[in-house]
Amino acid sequence: MRSTQEGRPFLEKTEAAPESLPGKKIESQSSWETLSFTESTLLENFPERQTQENKGIAADAVVAWLSEATALEAQTGKSQAWKTPACEVQDRFNQLRQTSVSKVEAAQVLKQEPLPEKVEVSEEEKSEVLYTRPLWSNRVEYILAQVGYSVKAISFWNFSNLWLQNGGWCFLIIYVVLLFLVGVPLVFLEMAAGQRMRQGSLGVWKIISPHIGGVGYTSFMVCFIVGLYCNVYNAWILTYLSHSFQFPVSWARCPLLMNSSDFDPECANTTPFLYFWYRVALKVSDRIEDGGSPVDSLILPFLVSWCLVGAFMINGLKYIGKVMYVLVPVPYLIMLCFFIRSLLLDGAKLGLGYLVAGKISAMYSVHAWCQAGFQLLFSLGLGYGSIVSLASHMKLSNNCLSDAFVVALFNLGAMLLATTVIFCVGGFWATVLTHRCSEKNAETLSRLVSLGELPPEAQPPPNLFDYPTSIYTAWLNSLSPSIRSMVLSHVPECSLQKQFLKIGKDATFAFLSFIEAMSFISGSVLWSILFFLMSLALGLNFVIGILQGIITPLQDTFSSFRKHTKLLTAFVFVLMFLCGLFVIQPSGFYYVRMLNDYWVILPVILIITLETMAVGWAYGARRFLAELTILWDHPIHPIIRWLWCCLCPVVLLGLLAAVVYYQSQMTWTYVSWDSSTSKEVLRQFPFWMLPIMIVLSLLVILPVPIYFLYSLTHPIPFKSSSSNRAVISSTSLSLSMRITPIKKVQKEEILQGNNQIADSPVV
Repeated sequence: MRSTQEGRPFLEKTEAAPESLPGKKIESQSSWETLSFTESTLLENFPERQTQENKGIAADAVVAWLSEATALEAQTGKSQAWKTPACEVQDRFNQLRQTSVSKVEAAQVLKQEPLPEKVEVSEEEKSEVLYTRPLWSNRVEYILAQVGYSVKAISFWNFSNLWLQNGGWCFLIIYVVLLFLVGVPLVFLEMAAGQRMRQGSLGVWKIISPHIGGVGYTSFMVCFIVGLYCNVYNAWILTYLSHSFQFPVSWARCPLLMNSSDFDPECANTTPFLYFWYRVALKVSDRIEDGGSPVDSLILPFLVSWCLVGAFMINGLKYIGKVMYVLVPVPYLIMLCFFIRSLLLDGAKLGLGYLVAGKISAMYSVHAWCQAGFQLLFSLGLGYGSIVSLASHMKLSNNCLSDAFVVALFNLGAMLLATTVIFCVGGFWATVLTHRCSEKNAETLSRLVSLGELPPEAQPPPNLFDYPTSIYTAWLNSLSPSIRSMVLSHVPECSLQKQFLKIGKDATFAFLSFIEAMSFISGSVLWSILFFLMSLALGLNFVIGILQGIITPLQDTFSSFRKHTKLLTAFVFVLMFLCGLFVIQPSGFYYVRMLNDYWVILPVILIITLETMAVGWAYGARRFLAELTILWDHPIHPIIRWLWCCLCPVVLLGLLAAVVYYQSQMTWTYVSWDSSTSKEVLRQFPFWMLPIMIVLSLLVILPVPIYFLYSLTHPIPFKSSSSNRAVISSTSLSLSMRITPIKKVQKEEILQGNNQIADSPVV
């Protein structure tokens, strides 16, 4: 047996053998050119136009040809070393080359012709062969769909509230830092996973890391649960929109009692806006324990909202892309109109003052960083599987890294624009209400002084109505402490600052304070209609993204659904509508708040954490980015790999620990309506609600450990290995298996030994 030193000259001779033989140089060059041309032609056609079975056969034929050509070179080298006649080697080379070319030509025919008659093909395999994955018509439609999904109206109110409570513009700095170091890489990760693997949330993570494949089921279940209640926001908007065409609008004054000229006493004890929200729009119960049948006045708006989404999605991806040209730009145009109008309102300067204020101490607050992280993940829509599903319909060569930056910048710009509008309108709202409060207090105090219940020193100044807030506040502060306490015991305090800090407390601010502020503006009906149209468009965009995250995985998992796309879409909408009737019952509003405020954040962060580990650690960030580099034909900055493998997992694990800590320490409360006092009251959730939420969380997380145990008990590798058979297109495991350089294959096979030619690799 030859030694390794003896084998090295042989390897050198083998690599040069075809060119060194007489008359072989030209044929060798021609053979390499033919091989390169055929390989490039096959690779160009594999990713998108061909089916899984035919591609596998074609790839096998290519590699088989490579192996035989390599074996030829080895034998040619041996003949040179052993001085075998050149004519014999030439005959063998030509014979093998002709055989290999015929195999490649046959593989090309297989890509277009049916399978041989001897091969029995099941109905499921036939549907796989005939299925062509629908793609977005162009990149603009795809970007609009991603932007429409990520920009949500509820994010505007949450962001403005966090801005006020966590240091002003210092919170913005924290948010921007996390956006570019964590948010953009995570959006890019989900986009790249869906686009690269051509699968929805159920299948993509099984391909990337089989042991973590259960995270796809968790993501699908969370997306389904969120889809049950997210469209109820649109039903509320439609309810308000239907009352906007009345004059005066229903929420501007209290209703009269039947057959009487008196107002409803429940409304008289509160504001008309609160009364309309709780008692007319929601017909809410006093407690979450109080059940009941679905509210009659909400059934039709809820049905209409689902019909709108169904009409936009029933005709498939192409029609959704056309709808995005209207649904996405319209909210931004309306928001721009609000921005210009809000700057001209009285009190806008007050709101802008809070907008530019900042507390440097917030930069060192762990709480502020955690709140910014929660808001970031929520506003970008990560973890639901919708980004993956939308990206799975994009062509492989698309640069989704730039798409991630575009979506993130649009999201940030929309929130900054909306926050400015909210602060300006909030300043106007606080100014008007404080003026009215001062005037009402002055009238009450004057009456009490005239009745002798208060001393003459408690008489307000007569010129109060010129500048009520400033004059009343200055007069109140000039009183002696005893008289001031006596005055405040009879009338509420009118504080401009405290009134302003109430804005953006939660999503109901949009239906209460913001609408109330709109009623103070000239042309209030028009501005109210524009506001509801903007909110409706934003809500429909989000629901379309959520529903795409449900329909796409079902079609990828069950091939029979691909033949009946419209039927599947209609079935999903009917199912979601029927299940969603639960959240429009009198206590449904409280369940929506519970799910959105307390439950959803924990499984979402867990999903994102596992997704990052699957790509960064299990599949390998270096390997994943290398495959994208080949597809895009340009390199990706290595900082992405560092962010995926190091920074993002650490930040996500920290946020996960923070969620567990906060939820274990907090008191689980909700704001409810007390019909006896006509006021909002803070109540604790019943004792049985916490176990229900824990069970629901465990239910959606359970697929992760179950699938992990299943993978351990079956011969499933933890990491997708390049030694496995490459499944191209929608179930591809590794691109490098299909595009291994020719000379690399040569060396791997020849180094097996001098007297033995390696078998053809399994692709």
